[in-house]
Amino acid sequence: MSVRVAVTGAAGRMGKILIEAVTLNPSTELAAAIERPESTLIGVDAGELAGVGHAGVAVVGSLQEVVDQFDVLIDFTVPQATLANAYVCAASGKSLVVGTTGFTEDEKAELLSVGIKSGMCIAANYSTGVNVSLKLLELAAKAMGDDVDIEIVEAHHRHKVDSPSGTALAMGEAVADAIGRNLQDVAVYGREGIVGARDRETIGFATVRGGDVVGDHTVMFMAEGERLEITHKASSRMSFARGAVRAAAWLVGQSPEVYSMKDVLGLE
Repeated sequence: MSVRVAVTGAAGRMGKILIEAVTLNPSTELAAAIERPESTLIGVDAGELAGVGHAGVAVVGSLQEVVDQFDVLIDFTVPQATLANAYVCAASGKSLVVGTTGFTEDEKAELLSVGIKSGMCIAANYSTGVNVSLKLLELAAKAMGDDVDIEIVEAHHRHKVDSPSGTALAMGEAVADAIGRNLQDVAVYGREGIVGARDRETIGFATVRGGDVVGDHTVMFMAEGERLEITHKASSRMSFARGAVRAAAWLVGQSPEVYSMKDVLGLE
């Protein structure tokens, strides 16, 4: 029996690719597609909107309209919308896959508290390669962390609104946790002017924005005489979408908890 999946932000770039990924996965079926209520695309067939052919699912302007029609919602929108959708899902016993980034610490805490009520998967990046990279970063940090300077460089397209990327922050957290540091205490977001010698305890972030870069991330472990770099490059958003759909299929039937992509992939 197929898992019934709803996609919100259906008319956006990521929303369209998510719709395509849902239709390509043999374990899932597109059950609902949601957009802002003022969108001119309300009523349009979601499959035709995504370029995958007629799906028989019309785009609607409210999650409440279709809350009885799906098992799990995939949300790659904005923090405020995702939080509102999380409450709807929790009240209706629906699972939620969250790919939204840019949450404040308070918003993240609120989301986690809602997620334990119905089941939620949260990841800064749903690609399999990135999540394998996170595991490799933990290993590298444990082996080298006290003897190296650690810097993270990320690049994305010109339209990305948050910085650093959620994936870069997840990489920073993976490294910091592995070596017993609090990322909030040691992160350095950019440098300018005479800032003095580098503090070994810090983890630096550098951000690049431009063109149509889907997502490049490199973590550098730099020591005297050698440098280890762990890099992931995404050439298509489909890698994120496939992972999110995989998470959606896995999440249905799990106990009401907050999970990560590591749980989905068996990497914990």
